Amino acid sequence: MNAEQIVRTFFEEVRSGRNPDYASQVMAEQVLAHQVISEEEVTVKRTPSDYAEHVREMIEAYGAFTLEIQEMITQGSKVYVRWKQTGTHTGQVDHYSPTGRPVVEIASAVYRVENEQIAEYWIQIDRLGIERQLERNLNR
Repeated sequence: MNAEQIVRTFFEEVRSGRNPDYASQVMAEQVLAHQVISEEEVTVKRTPSDYAEHVREMIEAYGAFTLEIQEMITQGSKVYVRWKQTGTHTGQVDHYSPTGRPVVEIASAVYRVENEQIAEYWIQIDRLGIERQLERNLNR
């Protein structure tokens, strides 16, 4: 599979919540995850199993969410993806108790593929937008 096919499969199987354990097929044993949080870059090391657990936590927090790839651009071994995730606030998120109301996440990332597996990614998520939705939903 080429880089775009690997990243698309990752989204369709793993990131979507359909089959989190498939991460072991499309992710390297150790993945560098560069995360931009309030203009500060943090890098964490992820394994396929802890990424699968991360997806399960999203399912617990947002139920059986939908995931729509809005844009995908490939350049060599790197694939840019922008997506929209829509779920229902069904579990504890930070200090916000479940409200049963919709929550939308807009995010994008660049994935680097090496040896037919995701080896590294740089991700940006509209965390403030999510927090504002949770706050608004809590006060309804």
